[in-house]
Amino acid sequence: MPSWQDANLGTMKRVALWLVSEVGEGNTFTKEQLRDAFPGVSQVDRRMRDLRDFGWRIDTNREDAGLDSHEQRFVKPGVPVWEPGRATRKTGTLAIGAGRRREVLSNDGNMCRSCGITPGEMYAGTYEAAQLDIARRDVTKPDGTKATELVTECKRCRVGGRSLTADLRKVLNEIAGLSQVERKVLSDWVAADQRQFSRLEQIWSDYRSLPEDSRAQLRTELELD
Repeated sequence: MPSWQDANLGTMKRVALWLVSEVGEGNTFTKEQLRDAFPGVSQVDRRMRDLRDFGWRIDTNREDAGLDSHEQRFVKPGVPVWEPGRATRKTGTLAIGAGRRREVLSNDGNMCRSCGITPGEMYAGTYEAAQLDIARRDVTKPDGTKATELVTECKRCRVGGRSLTADLRKVLNEIAGLSQVERKVLSDWVAADQRQFSRLEQIWSDYRSLPEDSRAQLRTELELD
């Protein structure tokens, strides 16, 4: 590998080399350490974030609750962008600027599309307020091709959903098999972008979240054990 101190390389390439050679996979670093390594280099933070478009995983405390707000973790490298021809962005790569972020949040109803929580709302049974962010999600299209799209998720769901792939083709096939009554019910939910769960469904959801000892007590109450 070339040296991360080679001034003839672009900033993003130098940051990638610095992460590999100085920080090390799995280790943490701070913004101050990054800036100290590249004194006088403008937008070095942004160039580091650009690495995520090439498969580099660099976590903040939004993805890793064990990190402080000033810390980041170099989880794993991606494309070796310092190699000739490897730093070209793939067609369709989505940059998330402030304007694009506001647009995605608005289109998603300013709520996590996985669990429905809104910013500042407390997670059930905790004093932790939800924070929303924009995640990249691979989507399987009806023709079998895959695309990367943006979706709003809270910190909890984003951490748990990194490896998930949405399957639009499967959803459309399932819809095709619905009866007219089922299709009408689904259409109402989609139009309102929300669904009210029945009392029974809510109890089932609450049951699923109980620890085993409590689930066993409930089964006894229902005379199942």
